[in-house]
Amino acid sequence: MAERTLVLPDLGEGLLDATVLEWLVSVGDHVERGDALVEVETTKSAVELPSPQSGTVARFHAEAG
Repeated sequence: MAERTLVLPDLGEGLLDATVLEWLVSVGDHVERGDALVEVETTKSAVELPSPQSGTVARFHAEAG
């Protein structure tokens, strides 16, 4: 299966940066499209980001905090 990288989606209002508050999944977990993956915080709010596709979490490219 091809590996894909989750890219921070457009959060609107010109926001370009976000901090990872908490990963809601672990490496090796199987996720379905729409499952919450990570909670991120911007200067405006904290939001959960959904998985854009089904698959298995291979690794994280950012740490919480």
